[in-house]
Amino acid sequence: MSYQQYGISPQLVERIKLKMKNRALKERVKQQIEGVTKADLQNKAKVRHLVKTTSAILNERLTAAQEEQLTAFVLAQKIDPSNTFHLIKLWGMFR
Repeated sequence: MSYQQYGISPQLVERIKLKMKNRALKERVKQQIEGVTKADLQNKAKVRHLVKTTSAILNERLTAAQEEQLTAFVLAQKIDPSNTFHLIKLWGMFR
């Protein structure tokens, strides 16, 4: 599934990808999501919190609609962080 189907703009994705090339920001995001489980990524409140804190780290101001779109996207992916195939699939979406 494409993130665009959830109303997430390609410009937002490109800005975030560019910011994630900054090693310091990337490490802060990694620390924030360390220990996240599959159950956490299926909990709407926890996903919304992760979206908000990650956007703050990246200094991206998101509207309520954008937060909801990102949350819906993550929930729909049914991501299992311990499943390498899931991680490769996500990586492929945002290359």
